[in-house]
Amino acid sequence: MTRFSLRARWFSLLASLVATSAVVAFTSTAPAAAVTSYPYPTLGLSPVGANDWECAPTARRPYPAVIVHGTFGDQRSLLDRLSFSLERAGFCVFAVDYGNRATGPIAESAEQLRRFVARVREATGAAKVEVVGHSQGGMMPRYWIKNLGGAAVVEDLVGLAPSNHGTTVQGSFGFGDRCVACDQQQAGSEFLTALNDGDETPGRVDYTQVVTTFDEVVVPYTSGFLMPGRRSTNITLQDRCPVDLAEHLTIPLDRQAIRWVLNAFTREGPADPEARIGCL
Repeated sequence: MTRFSLRARWFSLLASLVATSAVVAFTSTAPAAAVTSYPYPTLGLSPVGANDWECAPTARRPYPAVIVHGTFGDQRSLLDRLSFSLERAGFCVFAVDYGNRATGPIAESAEQLRRFVARVREATGAAKVEVVGHSQGGMMPRYWIKNLGGAAVVEDLVGLAPSNHGTTVQGSFGFGDRCVACDQQQAGSEFLTALNDGDETPGRVDYTQVVTTFDEVVVPYTSGFLMPGRRSTNITLQDRCPVDLAEHLTIPLDRQAIRWVLNAFTREGPADPEARIGCL
């Protein structure tokens, strides 16, 4: 597939998501965060197994799992299988709507995540949380960790096709106040330059980045990588399973990707790159 066709597919995707959001705006009474001039309300529906505020962590799973959606998504978009898998593994699972479908300024979205996690910790009595995010949801928590005190309360951060170093797909096209976060996720943006300045993996958090060579949104797919080290692991799905066809939108549904999330969440340190995880 050519770069032109990839870009066309991305803009087509954005157009369909915005159109869907516009329809929702007329059919939903759910409030939207007024962080841009273009409200994109959500239905406020939790993914399967998530947001049981009576859930009590166990000694085996002491840290709740928090799922963070991507740009133009919501707390349930593409995330049912991931949420169900985490619940089945024994985690208390929580998911958040944020940032006007994650189109608002990323720093404001990170503040909303900070408040949500504080609520999760208060409800569960947990000292820390496990965080897994898709696309912007895998990158945005890093702002919270670096600048808003998140390093003290995050055990793991797993990014599924995270936009850590942005994308070149957008090119010179600007979304403006229709999607501030889209412009901030352009490769070389002022926001990403500041976020990645210095230590990309601050604190005692364990970082796992899971990417796919078929990513048509975060381009190149290696933009999702962070500096590898004792607390940071980069996983490419096709290195273990060449026939894995997961791409940007479907990676949260991919069984191999979910197994990497569980591997990271159930061991000391980030995901083990030598773990026996591959084609199912």
